[in-house]
Amino acid sequence: MEELRIDCANLTPEQQRHWKEEVQNVWKLNHTMPYSEEYNELLNILIPNRGENVDVRTPITGVNLGKVKIGNNVVVMNGSLMMASGGITIEDNTMLAANVQLISNNHDLDERTVITCLPIHIKKNCWIGAGATILRGVTIGENSVVGAGSVVTKDVPDNVIVAGNPAKVIKYIKN
Repeated sequence: MEELRIDCANLTPEQQRHWKEEVQNVWKLNHTMPYSEEYNELLNILIPNRGENVDVRTPITGVNLGKVKIGNNVVVMNGSLMMASGGITIEDNTMLAANVQLISNNHDLDERTVITCLPIHIKKNCWIGAGATILRGVTIGENSVVGAGSVVTKDVPDNVIVAGNPAKVIKYIKN
C-alpha cells in the first residue's frame, strides 16, 4: 500500500475551496434536524458513497469525508471523527459506537505541514467500541470487535476481540 503525502501549506485553490466547503457542510449537518430532507442532502454531499440502511448520527467531524465508503446496514454513532484523506472503508453490518476515531493520516515528523496518509479498512460484521481509535494503514478483520477506548495500531485478524493501548488480541470468537 502506497503512502499518500499532502502538503497542507501548498494546497491548490480548488483544494482550499473544497476543504472550506466541507467544514461548512459538516457544521450545517451537525446543526440540522436528524433524518430530515436537509440532513439527508447534506449527508449525500459529505459522504456520497453509502449503501442501504446506513445511520450516521451527529455530531460528526472529519476531513475529506468524500473518501469514506460505507456498506449496507452500518451504524455510525454520535461523536465520530473521520480523518479520511487516506481513505476509509466500512463494510456491511458494522457498528461504530460513540466517539470512534478513524484517523487515516498523520503529520510527517520532519515536514509537519505534510500529512502522510494510508487507508483504513473495517471489514464486514465488525463492532468498534466507544472511544476506540483506529490509525492509518489498519485493517480490521471480519466479525472482529475492538474494545472501548482501544488504540488500534496494527491489523486485526478475523474473528477476534482486541482491546488496550496498543490493542492486542484478548479473545478468539468462534464462528
